[in-house]
Amino acid sequence: MTNSLKNILVVGATGGTGFAVVQALLERGHRVTAFSRSASQMELTHDSLLKLDGDVMSAIDVSRAVAGQDAVIVALGIAENPLKVRFWGSTKTPLQVRSEGTKMLIHAMKEHGVDKLVVLSSYGVGETRDELGWFERLFFALVLAPQIADTERQERAVRESGLEWVLAQPVHLSDKDIEELPFTSTNGEVRKMEVARKQVAQVLARAALVDEYIGRSVSISG
Repeated sequence: MTNSLKNILVVGATGGTGFAVVQALLERGHRVTAFSRSASQMELTHDSLLKLDGDVMSAIDVSRAVAGQDAVIVALGIAENPLKVRFWGSTKTPLQVRSEGTKMLIHAMKEHGVDKLVVLSSYGVGETRDELGWFERLFFALVLAPQIADTERQERAVRESGLEWVLAQPVHLSDKDIEELPFTSTNGEVRKMEVARKQVAQVLARAALVDEYIGRSVSISG
């Protein structure tokens, strides 16, 4: 796949990272479909932006969103306080949204002949599980355990999909206004344990447009 004009679906487009990905793709001149339960409420407007409301857990909604796309970028997550989710569960988003939503997307992509899949995961999952320091391991175990377990299931589904996949694993995300390219690695190496969402968005956008990282897990750090 080249960097020519593409139709890109961004799933989870109203989240912090998803929204940054939408902006990054539009700045590159591509046509973007922003998909989420509240996509129509996005304040961003652009001639090349389609806002599509839908539920990633609905096969009908997902199939409608995937049709006609050249690539899919998945930035699913749970916006609620992680402590609340850990001990009382999520009231707005299914706890298995990452894995089950991604499986829905994989099925629809095969149905419509869409090959390129880029998925936002997390540093410390899968190949980088053993790279975490003691504090991050403790935080994952005590606070994020259910969400990390679902991210592990999501990664397995992606790896077994048979698609042209890329797994993006950023370290701790921040909302800082930093647009310079971050440090990326395919062997688990990182520099800082923080990276801006705008920086991660640059990597996700590029991964959807070129073949550099196909079949790889990419660590992203500041």
